[in-house]
Amino acid sequence: MASTIAQSMKYMTKKDDYNIRPVTNWVVCDLHDAEGRYLFQEAIKQMKSSNKVRLGVIHNPKTNPNEKTHWLAKAVNAALHTQNRNYAKNFIVKLLKDESIQSVKNGQKTLEDLAVHGMDLAAFNKAYENSDVNFIQSHQYFSQIVLNVAPGDRAVLTNGKIFGPFREKEDFSMEDFNLIEKFVAGVAADSIQRTVNSLKLTREEEDGLSDLVMKIDGLLTASPQSEERRDFTFKSTQHSVLTIEPKNDSIAVFDVVGILDPLTRDAQKWTVLLMTLLDIANVRLQLFLNCREKLSEMPLKNFYRYVLESEVGLRPDGSFTAGPIAKFSDMPQDALFTMNMITPEGWLVESVRSPYDLDNIKLQEVDSYVYGHFELEYLLLEGHCIDLTSGQPPRGLQFTLGTKNQPVTVDTIVMANLGYFQLKAKPGAWMLRLRQGRSADIYEIASHGGTDTPENSDDVIAVMDSFKSKILRLKVQKKADKIEEDLLAGDVDNTDGGIWDSISSSFSSFTGGSKKKSDDDKDKTLNIFSLASGHLYERFLRIMMLSVLKHTQSPVKFWFLKNYLSPTFKEFIPHMAKEYGFEYELVQYKWPRWLHQQTEKQRIIWGYKILFLDVLFPLDVQKIIFVDADQIVRTDLQELADFDLEGAPYGYTPFCDSRREMDGFRFWKSGYWASHLAGRRYHISALYVVDLKKFRRIAAGDRLRGQYQGLSQDPNSLSNLDQDLPNNMIHQVAIKSLPQEWLWCETWCSDGELSKAKTIDLCNNPLTKEPKLTAAVRILPEWTDYDNEIKTLQDRLGNNSSKPSKKINKTKDKHQEL
Repeated sequence: MASTIAQSMKYMTKKDDYNIRPVTNWVVCDLHDAEGRYLFQEAIKQMKSSNKVRLGVIHNPKTNPNEKTHWLAKAVNAALHTQNRNYAKNFIVKLLKDESIQSVKNGQKTLEDLAVHGMDLAAFNKAYENSDVNFIQSHQYFSQIVLNVAPGDRAVLTNGKIFGPFREKEDFSMEDFNLIEKFVAGVAADSIQRTVNSLKLTREEEDGLSDLVMKIDGLLTASPQSEERRDFTFKSTQHSVLTIEPKNDSIAVFDVVGILDPLTRDAQKWTVLLMTLLDIANVRLQLFLNCREKLSEMPLKNFYRYVLESEVGLRPDGSFTAGPIAKFSDMPQDALFTMNMITPEGWLVESVRSPYDLDNIKLQEVDSYVYGHFELEYLLLEGHCIDLTSGQPPRGLQFTLGTKNQPVTVDTIVMANLGYFQLKAKPGAWMLRLRQGRSADIYEIASHGGTDTPENSDDVIAVMDSFKSKILRLKVQKKADKIEEDLLAGDVDNTDGGIWDSISSSFSSFTGGSKKKSDDDKDKTLNIFSLASGHLYERFLRIMMLSVLKHTQSPVKFWFLKNYLSPTFKEFIPHMAKEYGFEYELVQYKWPRWLHQQTEKQRIIWGYKILFLDVLFPLDVQKIIFVDADQIVRTDLQELADFDLEGAPYGYTPFCDSRREMDGFRFWKSGYWASHLAGRRYHISALYVVDLKKFRRIAAGDRLRGQYQGLSQDPNSLSNLDQDLPNNMIHQVAIKSLPQEWLWCETWCSDGELSKAKTIDLCNNPLTKEPKLTAAVRILPEWTDYDNEIKTLQDRLGNNSSKPSKKINKTKDKHQEL
């Protein structure tokens, strides 16, 4: 049937000739329907702009055709069969105009009145009068049976490939036809045309060679692509080649050839994959070691295990074993190790059991072995959102994830960077909604992709049924009466659950205290953010917390990044919160896959200090104070929370200039930094206060991430990521310089300034390289009292496992903070 249609098809082209045109479009439509005519008109526009395309029409009316109602299809068919291509094209373009169709229907004009100059009217009239509707019926039957397109539906058939059928009111324009041409021509059609031209073939039919290209392209691209087996003969297998013979030569053998640079991270992973393949299949393996000739530094600085089992583990009684493990044997005893997990992008994994400091492992100080138990806590639901009203991401828009019984379990806001958002979820079916308040008042979800929403449902359903990442595509638009509304405008409005209303963090895993606060309580609460990794820094962190609590009458809430906290700290912190009457929350965020990844743990932690301030905390937290774990506070931080930032989104303390013997280490005094800062101060990141409301409103987080993405590709940039980035962006995101007494550090500040210091930081000293524990006891008389107070609480709770090991505490910290 397709062959019959192809033989009877007449085409329009840009020029009135019969040159080879590699792309053949058949437009399936009902010309008596406005949407069908629009599709055919857009196809004609595109055809008139391209010498590669020829255009035919497949008539697919909604109703059974008859001569009176389907006069337009008859007229188009008569013109194509009796006129040359230019006259037919011009006449059809004129005929398809709405005013032309209306005038013929009303009897104001006849088809002859619409004729273009040069047309053979006699031939046209004869063909029109003598034709019946059989060709329309055959086209309609072809559409239904062969193309599976219902009567009245629209589609495009290009060189045998069908695009559609299109939904009602679905727009398919000239630009889409251009894309089809590029796609079809690029895949095979252009190559086939060149081959046909080179063979100098001829056909008796006028369009015979174009038909030939169309048919060959349809056959080639419809067949599944397959590769024949190829045998390679290697010149030499004597050196740098590992050969493993199959376990059984009498059965089928898989030949596997691998080429690896053994001193790369990829090789670490592929080695395990290949060894597992040897276990589960009969494989002959040849592994070529493709080493780099020269190395400027040690390319690998870690021991790696890829957790993969060739079969399910069973115990003698038939029960399952504990599961896959990564085991490291014969390790150096005197080296300092950090245990870390590299997980799939969509996983949130945490350490749940280990009495050891997994950040500072020295095997010679351990009696037997070190272990850590990790669990997959959540799967990540990611997405990108665009505002159809503006064409930009709707910055600050809130989404919630929940179920019918519990509509809100977690929530998040949309970044301006790619309209990105992320939510954590457990396996199951979840409902995504706009959060009640300004988000739901101003916006509505227009469309969504990547979801699992059933037909005839208005809900946005996401089913977490796989360990693979799930990414949603959302389009939202402002409601008709809210076009001029600004989502981020306005202050806290608890009566309608506004954008700044109190929400539970989308990334929190535990909150110490759940009582809902009033606006006054929120304003008085000191929100302190800090990071720590390893038992040593967690010891510092507990002491810093105690120093904050001892110097304020305000309610305090601590915010900790959960990603790197040890199990012992997470076990102890609820008891400490109860003892001292503070709240805390563990926030969690997965480094987005589109943002340049850091590989060193310390640099990842630095990144979390500055890159995600706008999305880490609930939107009701209006100010946050970051305090380094190794700091001691000697004043009420409420004073810093109330400090006037004079319109800047955050305030940092500048580096001291008073200790003159350190002048040679002040890199910001010369070169790039001196030029870039242009007289401004270079600020330290150990203490800073952030006006989150202002920070979000000016898209400071998005700007910082954009600058980071550009600079971080260069390994020589952002040496001190958490400090260099905000100082580099000082012209775009202003920094309010805090008074110098807010941060004293012995490395950079003179001894005479210590008495005025409101906070004291244990900076590393590049001259003395003194361990921080030693410096803390020497510089801070209260530090030992705080330390003993915490230990007393630990002893009283019987939580001896949380006591830091004396030997591990003496380990020098490698954080090169200035």
